[in-house]
Amino acid sequence: MSGGSQILFDPLLPWVAVWVAAALAVALVALAVWRGLRGWWLRALAVLALLVAIANPSWQEEDRDPLSDIVLLVVDRTASQGMSDRADQTDAAVDRITAAVEALPDTELRTVTLRDAADNAGTLAMAALAEMMAEEPRGRIAGAILVSDGIVHDIEHAPDLPAPLHLLMTGRETDWDRRLLVKSAPTFAIVGEEVVLTLRIEDDGAVPEEVASGRARIEIAIDGGEPMPFDVPVGRDLELPLTLPHGGMNVVQIEVAGAEGELTDRNNAAVVQINGVRDRLRVLLVSGEPHAGERTWRNLLKSDSAVDLVHFTILRPPEKQDGVPVTELSLIAFPTRELFLEKVDEFDLIVFDRYRRRGILPMIYLDNVVSYVERGGAVLMAAGPEFAAADSLYRSPLSEILPAAPSARVIEQGYTPRVTDVGHKHPVTEGLEALAPPPADGEDGPGWGRWFRLTDVVPERGQVVMSGPEERPLLVLDRVGEGRVALLASDHAWLWSRGFEGGGPQLELLRRLAHWMMKEPELEEEALTATAEGLEVTIVRRTLGDAPEPVDVTAPDGSVVTVPLEEESPGRFVGTFTGGETGLYRLAEGDLTAVVALGPAAPREFEETIATDDILADSIAAHGGGAMEIEDGLPTLRQVREGRTAAGRGWIGITPRGAYRTADVTVIPLVAPLLFLLMAIALTVGAWLHEGRR
Repeated sequence: MSGGSQILFDPLLPWVAVWVAAALAVALVALAVWRGLRGWWLRALAVLALLVAIANPSWQEEDRDPLSDIVLLVVDRTASQGMSDRADQTDAAVDRITAAVEALPDTELRTVTLRDAADNAGTLAMAALAEMMAEEPRGRIAGAILVSDGIVHDIEHAPDLPAPLHLLMTGRETDWDRRLLVKSAPTFAIVGEEVVLTLRIEDDGAVPEEVASGRARIEIAIDGGEPMPFDVPVGRDLELPLTLPHGGMNVVQIEVAGAEGELTDRNNAAVVQINGVRDRLRVLLVSGEPHAGERTWRNLLKSDSAVDLVHFTILRPPEKQDGVPVTELSLIAFPTRELFLEKVDEFDLIVFDRYRRRGILPMIYLDNVVSYVERGGAVLMAAGPEFAAADSLYRSPLSEILPAAPSARVIEQGYTPRVTDVGHKHPVTEGLEALAPPPADGEDGPGWGRWFRLTDVVPERGQVVMSGPEERPLLVLDRVGEGRVALLASDHAWLWSRGFEGGGPQLELLRRLAHWMMKEPELEEEALTATAEGLEVTIVRRTLGDAPEPVDVTAPDGSVVTVPLEEESPGRFVGTFTGGETGLYRLAEGDLTAVVALGPAAPREFEETIATDDILADSIAAHGGGAMEIEDGLPTLRQVREGRTAAGRGWIGITPRGAYRTADVTVIPLVAPLLFLLMAIALTVGAWLHEGRR
C-alpha cells in the first residue's frame, strides 16, 4: 500500500470573489508602500491572513492500492490461420507473450481467441479488441497484441487504444497462392441465349518461376455435369460465353486446377447460380378435324403471353366435294415444307390434336418430326377416335416414338381420371389429386369432373401416370433419344376447362407437361437436388424406382459424410445435414451428382491469403506500435514510458499505467478561519498603532 498527499482548498467565498479580494489587497499594500507608511508590512500580513482564512486550506492524505497493468492479446484462429504452419507459429507466439507478461511485475494478460465470424463476415479482430477494452478500465490498459496474418475485415472499427498496438504476423516470405475471381455474372438469363461471365485468375505472393507460366487450366461444369476444360491466361480478365441448357436454377461450377506449393485450393473454385428463363415457348399445334376441344387447346395456349403459337389445321379436307372451284377458294396455303422440314427445330413443343393421315403431310415430314424428337424436341399427342382408325398417326413414322399402340377400340363411357401408383411418384402428376375438391359422399377418388371417351391403347414403353376406366392407360410419358413424348389417350380434356361437374386441373397438368418436356430440373423423374438455408442443407432425391442409396457428401476440405434418406412421399426421399463451414459441397448418389454452395464457394477468409501488415499499418503507427514477422523470430517484451516508441529490432513494448485504487482518505484542516480572522484584525490594529506613534 502506498500513499499520496496534497493540499486542498475549500474557499468560504466563490473563487472569483477571492481573486478580486486578492487583487484589491495587493493594490492597497502597494499604495501603502508608495506613500511610505511605516506599517505597510503589518497591513500585508493582515491581508494575507484574511485571504488564507477565506481560502480554507486543508491537508489530504490518501492510502492507495496499486493496480496491475493489463495487456490485451487477440489470437486469430480463423480458417486462414490453418494454412501452412501458421497454427504452429500462432501457438509459439502465444506461449512467448504469455511467459513474457507473467515475468513482468504487476502485469496481467487478457486473451481472446478469434474464430470464423458468422455470415461469412471474415476476421473481425477489431470488434474483438473493442469488446475486450469495454470490459477493462481504460486507465489500466498497457498495450494490445494481435497474433494474426494481418488480414482483418473490420479495420474501420479499430478502437482508440490508450497504449501501443502490435502485430505478430504469421506466414512465410515464400508463401504464394492462386485464386479465382468472378468479377461479374448475371442472376438470370434466357435459355438458349448466350450470356457472358467475367472471370479472373490471379497469382499472389512469391510465385515460383516454374509455375509462373502465365496460363492455367480451368474447368467449367453446369449442374454437376461433365466438366469442360480450358487453358486460359493468368492475370487477365476472361470473358466466358455460356448458354444455359434449361430453365430454372442453373448451377455453374468453375474450378481452377491447383498448383503445387500454393497455400490453399479453397479459393480455386467458384459457384454461380443463374436462373434460366424462357423468352418464349414456341408451340406448333397441328389439329385434325374440328371438334369441341380444338378451340380449348388454342385458347389455352394463346392465353399465355409467353407462348408463341403456330396453329396448323385442316379447314377444307381433300375429300370434301362441294363443287367450289379451287380458283374461288380464299384459303391461304400453309407453309408446311418450311415448318416441318426447315424450321421444325425452332419449336419447343409440337401438339398433335386429333390429327389423322390425310395425305397433306408427306411421310418425310413426319419422319423429320421423329428426328426432331430424337435431337431433343417434344411431342404431345392428344388422341381421339381417329387414333384407333386405319389412318391413325400411329401407322406412320411417328410409331417409332409413340409410347403406346392403339388397340382399335374406343370406349364411350363416363369416368373420372385417376393418378396411377407410378403417377404419384412422377413429378408431372405428383400431388395433382390434392388440387381436386373432396369427392361427393359415397364416391371414391378425386372430385374432378368426368370424361366420356377413351381411346384404348397398349403401353409399349414409358410410364403410365394417369388411367381411365378399368385402369386403362390415359396419360403415358416417355423419353425418346434426347427428347420427350406424351400421349393423352382422350380428346375430352376440354371438359375440365369448361368446368363440367367442377372441372379439373387441366391448366396445371398442361403446365407441368410442358415444363417436363422442356426438361426443367424440378420435374425430372430421376433427380438429386439440394437447397441450403444457412448451413442447413436439405437433400431431395426423386425416383420412380425403389428406395435410393444414401448420398455421399464431399465437404470443401475433402472430407466425406454419408447422409441417409427417408421417404417423405411416394418417389420423394429427403435427407438433411449441417455443413461445418461455408464453401462448395458435392453430392453423389449412384450416377447422379449435384452441387450446393453454403455461402460463397470460396469463403471471405480465403479471398486474400498472403499475410500482410498493410491493412493494420495506420492503426499500428497511430499508437506507436510495431509489426513483427514471426518467421524472423519472436520478439521480447519491454516496458517503455508513455509517449516513447514502443517497438524496435527484436522487441515490442508496453506502457506501464501506474493505476491505483484509493483505500482511505484523511483530510486535516490547516487553518482555523476564525483564528486567522482575529489575527488579521490584530495585525491591522497593530499597523494603525505603529503608524500613530509616529
